[in-house]
Amino acid sequence: MYIKQKKRKKIKENNKKIRINNETTEEEKISSLVEPLIENMGYQLVRIKMIGGDHNILQVMAEKEDGTLAISDCSKISRILSPIMDIEDLIEDQYRLEVSSPGIDRPLVRIIDFERTIGLEAKIELSEMLADRKHFRGMIEGTQDSEVLLKMEIDGYDEPQIIGIPFKKISSAKLIMTDDLIALANNN
Repeated sequence: MYIKQKKRKKIKENNKKIRINNETTEEEKISSLVEPLIENMGYQLVRIKMIGGDHNILQVMAEKEDGTLAISDCSKISRILSPIMDIEDLIEDQYRLEVSSPGIDRPLVRIIDFERTIGLEAKIELSEMLADRKHFRGMIEGTQDSEVLLKMEIDGYDEPQIIGIPFKKISSAKLIMTDDLIALANNN
């Protein structure tokens, strides 16, 4: 971890939709099938997740370009994906298909997600240690050079500092439910 002090170059536009690579092999196969189908329908794939337990659930999170997704959109995506998933037979066991929006306290899985949520508070977990820690919490300040910029309290400094967290080290990230986030959601 280091404190950002110099101006750095912006992330290329075509790299902004790359997702955090924490998908299982099964989820990667499903993503490679589902993503082009969803994009052809005018949506963006946010995340694919297999949730095990008594009943397996294939969770498909998607959104429109503006970050919204109505129930009718979920139904439309589900009607297209369901028969294709049955034909491709990528999942061995029985499962239930669940299509949803990312929600108000959404997971942040793409660089563009961090750029759209500048000024909001997030919790970020890393796959490996950075400055003797794996957990970070702070205000999203933007992205630069394949890093997420987070403004947070750091021991030894009087004021919050902006740090750079390498995108490739992030294992999970999500918005934290705050009054600001709720107010923003109510205004949209």
